[in-house]
Amino acid sequence: MSLIASLGAIEIGLIFGLVALGVFLSFRIINFPDLTVDGSFPLGGAVAAALIVAGWNPFAATAAAIVAGALSGYLTAWLNVRLRIMQLLASILVMIALYSVNLRVMGKPNIALIDEPTVFSLLEFGGLPDYLLKPLVLLAVVVAAKVLIDLFFASEVGLAMRATGGNPRMARSQGISTDRLTVWGLALSNGLVALAGALFVQSQGGADISMGIGTIVVGLAAVIIGETILPARSLVITTLACVLGAVLYRFFIALALNSDFIGLKAQDLNLVTAVLVAFALLVPTYKRKLAGLWPGVRANPTHVVKEAK
Repeated sequence: MSLIASLGAIEIGLIFGLVALGVFLSFRIINFPDLTVDGSFPLGGAVAAALIVAGWNPFAATAAAIVAGALSGYLTAWLNVRLRIMQLLASILVMIALYSVNLRVMGKPNIALIDEPTVFSLLEFGGLPDYLLKPLVLLAVVVAAKVLIDLFFASEVGLAMRATGGNPRMARSQGISTDRLTVWGLALSNGLVALAGALFVQSQGGADISMGIGTIVVGLAAVIIGETILPARSLVITTLACVLGAVLYRFFIALALNSDFIGLKAQDLNLVTAVLVAFALLVPTYKRKLAGLWPGVRANPTHVVKEAK
């Protein structure tokens, strides 16, 4: 695989690293199965693209995209905590509604940004080519997002949000408003995903109504791969694992599609995705089975040594 293809895979992987952080927040921290991601990702891209074409500054358009994504997450949580619609169904309803919203925002199925300014063109410095500039800018954005998330979850509100997902009954008994924190958590999660969508359209040169299909699968795959490769109890390491999982996921995809001896083509992308996700799901299971072959050694190694004597 060529250097440009590798950098392109890292570029897309960093963008989906933001998606992975958002999915991790909703699925792992809040314990909320949120499928709104498939709608908030293209929503962020649609809002950013439409506003840039309308003459907005790319940074302002990206900020508006984050707000739009946060509002979609807020709506999903509101349907659940106020109207008592079950979590999965509430997210599906919002995801379906966002398809029409995205069409309304763009006014057509796709918007081209080839001749429009983007955050990458405004940050151009040192004469760096695009294939180097974009990964560096995205790396800075992802690192900043990760650090802010780590700091937030180390705060009092962040710890309360983690308690909400871990044990809501105990959290309520401590006076924590679990409903309010669920709303905030989903808003933050989908805001991150919308940021990824806004950066994606500016990186790829256009927005398309179908670009959000399968986003939740990619996000979950990144989280699972990251947790498999870099298991840890520390939240700082776990968020790092999510980003690494997204980068590795896109790199494996690019490697498979660019390997001539395998014979895969672009239309095999979904097949490769399914195989990678299945593999990532199976690895922890087989690790536990292997660990179960020597339970005494893992649980109490000194006991086994005494028996041998």
